[in-house]
Amino acid sequence: MADPLSSSPLYLDHAATAPPRREVLEAMWPYLAGNFANPSSRHEPGLAADHALQDARRRVAAQLGARPAEIVFTSGGTEADNAAVKGIALAASQRRDEHAKHVLVSAVEHPAVGESAAWLERLGFLVEQIPVDGTGLVSPEVLAGMIREETVLVSVQYANPEVGTVQDIPALSAVTAERGVPFHTDAVQAAGSADLSVDALGVQAMTLAGHKVGAPHGIGVLYLRRRTPFEPLIHGGGQQRDRRSGTENVAAAVGMAVAMELAQGSQERDDSGSLTARRDRFIDAVELQVPGARLTGHRTRRLRGHASFVLAGRSGESVLLDLERRGILCSSGSACDAGSADPSPVLLAMGVEPELAQTAVRFTFGPDTADADLERTARALAA
Repeated sequence: MADPLSSSPLYLDHAATAPPRREVLEAMWPYLAGNFANPSSRHEPGLAADHALQDARRRVAAQLGARPAEIVFTSGGTEADNAAVKGIALAASQRRDEHAKHVLVSAVEHPAVGESAAWLERLGFLVEQIPVDGTGLVSPEVLAGMIREETVLVSVQYANPEVGTVQDIPALSAVTAERGVPFHTDAVQAAGSADLSVDALGVQAMTLAGHKVGAPHGIGVLYLRRRTPFEPLIHGGGQQRDRRSGTENVAAAVGMAVAMELAQGSQERDDSGSLTARRDRFIDAVELQVPGARLTGHRTRRLRGHASFVLAGRSGESVLLDLERRGILCSSGSACDAGSADPSPVLLAMGVEPELAQTAVRFTFGPDTADADLERTARALAA
C-alpha cells in the first residue's frame, strides 16, 4: 500500500530512462504511420524519408557544434560505445605497427566501454584502467603518466550515472592531444546537463543515447570527428558512409533530434541554476534527516538532477522496496548493473568499502520535479 504522503508514483529514476517527451513522439509519428519508406529508396517517399533523416542529422550536429557528416545514428548508447572503443582502437593499431595496442579507460566506465575494452584484450591489446579519486574524478596528471608511445585510445566517461560526478573533459583531452592520442567520451548521461560542444571538449569521439533525453529506446548517436581512423563493426549496405551499415530508423532519428534540442535548450535556459539548487536542497535534507547517509560522487561537479547516497547499516535493496511501497521510484545505481549481487565497481573504484557500497541509493530527476516532491522523498527516506 502506498504511503499516505503519496498520491501517485513519483518517478526519480531519470538516469535510467527519462520520460519520453510528447513533442518527440509527435515529431516521430509521421515516419511511423505515414512516410515509412526506406531512406535509401530513390522514389518520392524514399527521398522524403531521406530528407527527414538528413535534417535530423543536421539538427543533432548543431547541438554538438559538429558537421552533419560526423554524426552516425546507432541503436543506442551501448552500440555507439562499442563502435567507438573497438572501431578506433582497431583502426589505429592497423595504421601503426603491431605493438600499438595500448588502451586506457577510466575505472568508472559504463559496462559498454569496459566490456568493449575487455574484448580488445582478447585480441591482444593491453588495457589499463585509469584510477579515480574518492569523488570519482580522473586526474589529468595521472592520465598523463599512463599514456605510452603505444597508446591508441583513451576513453573517459563525461558524467557517471551512479554517482553523478562530471569529469573535466577539456583538461583530460588536452593531455591526449599533446600526445596525438584519440579521446572518446561516453556522454550519454551528460546530455541535457552539460556542454556538449565537441570543439570545446576536444574529443575525437562521443556517444549519446536518446532515452536519456526524452526520445524512445533504440536510438543513439556516435560523433566521430572527421579523419579519425575508424574500423566499422557492422557491414552490409554501406549506409552512413560505410561507418554503420543497416537501414536507418528515420522516425527514431527525428525523435533524437527533437529530444536533443529540447534537452540542451532546457540546460541553457536554466540560467538561475534552479534544478541545481533543488538538488542541493535535497542533498542537505537527506544528510540532515537520515542518520548515516553519505553523499557519493563530487558535491559540486555533479549532474544537475542527481543525488546519490550510501546508507550505513541499511540494505539498499530494502530501502528501494520500501520507498516504492510509499510511491517513490528510484534505483541503486546503473540500470545496466541491476540485479547483480556484487558491490558496484564504480563505488569500489572510489574507495567505498564493499559492505557500504551495497547500501547505495540513487535519486535522479528533471526540471519538472518540484521541491515538494523532493521534500516528500527526504521524509520518506528518513522514515
